[in-house]
Amino acid sequence: MFQTIRKNNLILGTLMLTLAGILTRIIGFFYRIFLSRQIGEEGMGIYQLLAPIMALSFSLTCAGIQTSLSKHVAACEAENRHQKSVQTLFCAFFVSVLLSLFAGFLLCRFRIYISVAFLSEERCQNLITIYALSLPFCAIHSCINGYYFGLKKTTVPSVTQLIEQLARVCSVAILFFLFPDTAFEGKIAFAVLGLTIGEIVSSITSIFILRPILKDSTGRSTDFNGYNRAFCNLIALAAPLSLNRIILNALQSIEAAYLPRKLTEYGYTSSEALSVYGVFMGMALPMILFPQAVTSSVSVLLLPYVSEAEAKNDRKKISRSIFLATTFCVLLGFACLVFFYLTGPLIGTLIFHSEDAGLFIRTLSFMCPFLYLGTLLTSILNGLGKATLSFFIHIASISVRLLGIFILVPVFGIKAYLYFLMLSQLLYCILNFVALKKYLYYNDSGCFRNLNRYKKKHTSI
Repeated sequence: MFQTIRKNNLILGTLMLTLAGILTRIIGFFYRIFLSRQIGEEGMGIYQLLAPIMALSFSLTCAGIQTSLSKHVAACEAENRHQKSVQTLFCAFFVSVLLSLFAGFLLCRFRIYISVAFLSEERCQNLITIYALSLPFCAIHSCINGYYFGLKKTTVPSVTQLIEQLARVCSVAILFFLFPDTAFEGKIAFAVLGLTIGEIVSSITSIFILRPILKDSTGRSTDFNGYNRAFCNLIALAAPLSLNRIILNALQSIEAAYLPRKLTEYGYTSSEALSVYGVFMGMALPMILFPQAVTSSVSVLLLPYVSEAEAKNDRKKISRSIFLATTFCVLLGFACLVFFYLTGPLIGTLIFHSEDAGLFIRTLSFMCPFLYLGTLLTSILNGLGKATLSFFIHIASISVRLLGIFILVPVFGIKAYLYFLMLSQLLYCILNFVALKKYLYYNDSGCFRNLNRYKKKHTSI
């Protein structure tokens, strides 16, 4: 049994990433409690307003490059072309760091406009500047993680993930301990500064671990043609992926920025709207996303796994991956649904000292099966090279939520957004299954064989 597990890199990698993800989220869980008690519900709302800026920055500088790097490294290693995978890594470093410096400059240059015109919260100006400092380090860390994901070696990403979270939490705790009488805005700045410190520490750790590979590569002859091909291959996939992610995160940014505004149209004051937004985004939703440490680990490793299967035209392996992912996510989702529905109010009252958080958790519990499943199905689609199709599925899902925000939230309040959020996740899963339908009934998969036979039998009748 143990020999079988050792041979299966997907299982080993998933276990490693899952363990790191669970530990990271446990640390983050207590960190959220600590932070919510230090800066309050309104402070959490202001802090969460940075989320769309972070998502857009990551989309521009890291997301597409990391995915492209992981896919190409997996393909190179499958053909025993290690030097080419290292060349692709260096190209990813160059592009990602250059883009991060450009994005950081834009954030600092237009921080006032972003805070006032887009986020409608001028207190975010200094927070944006602090966050901009983390972008080059985030780019380095992301590229190294993508390289190791492509190798199906998850030890480095797992360790650096834990180190990043520990550095963030410890630095923020030390700042609050050393400066307990800091003003309200300064305390929120501590949280963002902790995020930047975490990225710096994790990137330095990643570089230190990668150092033997870097030394080995610099000692070899320079192959400019090889770097040129690696660069072109990297950009060919990274460019559409990044563009898709930028558009998607731009829509999500509109969603995040306009939700507090529409809550004020419903009848809340600006402070109350930020408090409700902070409770939802900073307390309830992270609790629902907690089990996603498992599904995120599987999804990260499924991409190179499915990419390799697609390169070998192994539809049996792809079909099996879809079946196992679906079964696992549905079982996990329904277990979490029952747990969060029964314990939601208790969690909100005892842990976050907020009745609203408990009500949000209970309502969002019905979203669990679709939320966890959607993550894995998207990873499979990207692994099959269907990034464009995945992009349009995301657009459809976000459009449903935006419809709820602009039309129904001003009339029915936050409840309308919760229901439309669940509806969007249901639509997202259905569209993903439609996109993958040709892989669901493969004859030799061993998973859908009986269903396929039943389908053929009744079709012939």
